[in-house]
Amino acid sequence: MSQVPELSLKAYTHGSENEKFRFIDQLFTGLKEYGFIVLRDHPVDLSLLRKAYALSEELFKLPETVKDGYKGPAGAGERGYTPFGREHAKGNPFPDLKEFWHVGRDNNIWPREIADFRDVFESIFRALDDAGRIMLQALTIPLEVDRDYFTAMTDQGSSILRLLHYPPIAPGADPNCIRAAAHEDINLITLLVSASSSGLELLTREGQWLAIETSPDNIIVDAGDMLARITNDVIPATTHRVVNPKGPNMARYSMPFFMHPNPDALLTCLPSCRGDGAKYPDILANDFLMERLRDIGLKG
Repeated sequence: MSQVPELSLKAYTHGSENEKFRFIDQLFTGLKEYGFIVLRDHPVDLSLLRKAYALSEELFKLPETVKDGYKGPAGAGERGYTPFGREHAKGNPFPDLKEFWHVGRDNNIWPREIADFRDVFESIFRALDDAGRIMLQALTIPLEVDRDYFTAMTDQGSSILRLLHYPPIAPGADPNCIRAAAHEDINLITLLVSASSSGLELLTREGQWLAIETSPDNIIVDAGDMLARITNDVIPATTHRVVNPKGPNMARYSMPFFMHPNPDALLTCLPSCRGDGAKYPDILANDFLMERLRDIGLKG
């Protein structure tokens, strides 16, 4: 972790010109060379965040019959509850050992049994959306696009706040299954609020798995497939996984925010990244999303 940039978002939003450009350089370098950065001084209220984890734990303790009543259309996973074992990594036939709940920009499903759930998670969604947009704005300078390029691309984005629950590993669980098999995220960037326990590992550019732990007050940021696609892999997507516990067999709670473009945004190679030519054909963000959701078992 000593070489991975740990950045203060306030250096960009309230710092001097030198501090601002140092943040931009470290963000760009961190995503290119390590695949992720650690962010502190972000706009998510920490007391609200702690309450969110308590509410998330309360949510997943609801009876299965109650949770199943909150599944989205055909259990597609776009809003509300997705049951344990439904999702799998792309190209991996073994299901992940997790269940989750999705909160989006609108058209949400809210559990009636839990007071304050809607207010808390709408507030966290807005704060993470703001933080993600600020970081994408910082990338416009090294990527040589207009300052409002990503702002316009994401103002109605299909972003998702995912409340994750990894139960204790059950006796007799398939040894081929882990909490989250190695994968890359679909979206532009992911903001991962530090989890309740360890298990997250990222694959370094040198091909080594690195366990990632940081203060629970910080956010881990990694690059997804959509950002890799439009940058022609100048910023590669970050491969990561969540391994089964090596110590006490405890539940794990996590809360990633997947920053997505607007559904009608065109994913096209940025001119500054074209080099000898674009590696990927142009595609609408929603078409790419639907394709990847089918790959991971969340779409038929």
